[in-house]
Amino acid sequence: MATILIVDDEDDIRELIAMNLRREGYDLLEAADGLKAVKLARKKTPDLILLDLMLPEKDGYQVFRDLKKNSTTQNIPVIMLTALGKLDDRITGLALGADDYVAKPFSPKELMLRVKNVLHRSHAHPAGTLLDEGDFQLDKNQLTLQLAGQPVDLTTTEFKLLVVLIESGGDTQERGDLLRQVWGYNDLMQTRTLDTHIKRLREKLGAHSEKIQTIRGEGYRFIPAPHTQPK
Repeated sequence: MATILIVDDEDDIRELIAMNLRREGYDLLEAADGLKAVKLARKKTPDLILLDLMLPEKDGYQVFRDLKKNSTTQNIPVIMLTALGKLDDRITGLALGADDYVAKPFSPKELMLRVKNVLHRSHAHPAGTLLDEGDFQLDKNQLTLQLAGQPVDLTTTEFKLLVVLIESGGDTQERGDLLRQVWGYNDLMQTRTLDTHIKRLREKLGAHSEKIQTIRGEGYRFIPAPHTQPK
């Protein structure tokens, strides 16, 4: 089973999360402050990190930035946890590249579902390794993007979102469909999550950002290269 690093300075919260994760059969690592979290992540390279934002030594945002700067930890998926629950905090976490965000108090059942969904996304290798669409060359096994011959650093979730949009063949993908395909959500309560990831993805695509088109009231579509435009 996957190894999960729980980072939270509240003992009771760590114990609650650990108890539920053990029931699911996961191996666990624990850290009560930001410095230990970074050291453990680099040493053990867990499959997923549950990261509280309000931490001693280093807050969760700085821990996240440190993880993404290091080649050993930069591709580890992260679910951010916080007691703040404010919309701005959620947007900040997702904009940095977090794979998901859970506000305290949370339902253990919901957290376990989100853990499973993020692990599934990070380990899934879609059929067909290479995806070539105009200036976009994607390796779905290595989770890498070459854009006009230049590498672009995407998170696992950003990469999956781009793949789903490109493979739609120019068809509009409704919000609900994208949330189900990329995040595994069954409702539309997480539309801010989708919008934030689209914004972040567009920023990374730079001059090619216009390839992702907003269809007002429906969702998003990827504009194919001319030779693959649908009739």
